Amino acid sequence: MRNAFLAGAAVVLATAALAACGSAPEGGDGPQAAGPAAAGSAVPSGPAAGAEADPRGSAPAGPHAARSSEPPKIPADRLKPATGTFSKKQKEYLTDRVPVGMDPAAVLQTGQETCDRLTYLVKVDRDTAVGAVVAGEITGAGPAVAHLCTRHKDVVERASHGYADGVHRGKALRPGHYRDVSPTPNCVWEVTGPGGKVLASGSSGDGKRTALTIPEAAVAFTSTGCYAWLPEGDNG
Repeated sequence: MRNAFLAGAAVVLATAALAACGSAPEGGDGPQAAGPAAAGSAVPSGPAAGAEADPRGSAPAGPHAARSSEPPKIPADRLKPATGTFSKKQKEYLTDRVPVGMDPAAVLQTGQETCDRLTYLVKVDRDTAVGAVVAGEITGAGPAVAHLCTRHKDVVERASHGYADGVHRGKALRPGHYRDVSPTPNCVWEVTGPGGKVLASGSSGDGKRTALTIPEAAVAFTSTGCYAWLPEGDNG
């Protein structure tokens, strides 16, 4: 910090000296105008301000600004295991999913592990399986089920109508009846309408499962510590 301050002070003194000596005005357009003096200005402007806001520290514009951070994927016709072949369903799952340089078999194994987790949880308790998908504990369930374990389509379908903890507004709201899966003793929830009016609220201090209804007039639904809410009845 001290070195930066001294450097800035030196630039200010040098600029004042040049002005006093009647230096040509176009001198401010040279390389030094964009150097220490610009960096020491009190109010950043133009690209400098944008660059400061960029967490990667790169310029906000230019040919690299719009470059996707997604790594290129292996084309479908080059998806081949070290030995044997992929089935049609396996290849469909892997399409546009395997980054260049990665073993397709490793990506396939991830999908199969997702299916294995779903199979295990469904045997233990179907609601728990659905809740794990809703809460995001089982990731990638949609693509895995669509191609590798289609028998669990009903689990993914029901999960698509559930709610994880968080704030849900507007089009994300689906009026109907819901029940939480495995709430913690700190589970609290609230349904609000226009103007922030509380339409319904509750908690589960004993950790037991709770039911709630989201009415047509709801504007927002907030859930904390309840893990996941599953649809019931006609909306299930």
